[in-house]
Amino acid sequence: MNRAIIAKSIITSLGCLALFAPNPAAAQIIPQPWVSVGGKDGDTTYAVGARALNLGVELGVGPDGATGVDVLRFLRLPVVSPYVGVGYYSEDKGVALSGGVQMGAGDRFFVGAGYNSVRGVNGQLGIRF
Repeated sequence: MNRAIIAKSIITSLGCLALFAPNPAAAQIIPQPWVSVGGKDGDTTYAVGARALNLGVELGVGPDGATGVDVLRFLRLPVVSPYVGVGYYSEDKGVALSGGVQMGAGDRFFVGAGYNSVRGVNGQLGIRF
């Protein structure tokens, strides 16, 4: 075989391996819980959430006693983990859209900031097990 063909095959194989290589599963299976406090229109809002396998769920309480759940999708990057989500809230609040970012604050803790269309701007504090 030609050396150029062998080199191209090796480079392509390594590229595919890097692209499709699985992330360490043990670290992703253990849920990472967090609490969130924020505000919208002068009301304080609260939420609790958990993340595993780059998916998350957040149960929140918004203004006027609206309660709901958001499903989140995380993008795992080296330093930060941005996320987007969609949820549904009671008290005629309807569908909520959310987005934000979480990042490590040491070996066992992480912090985050986000926005939810029902609950407003919020800060997050979580723990890794």
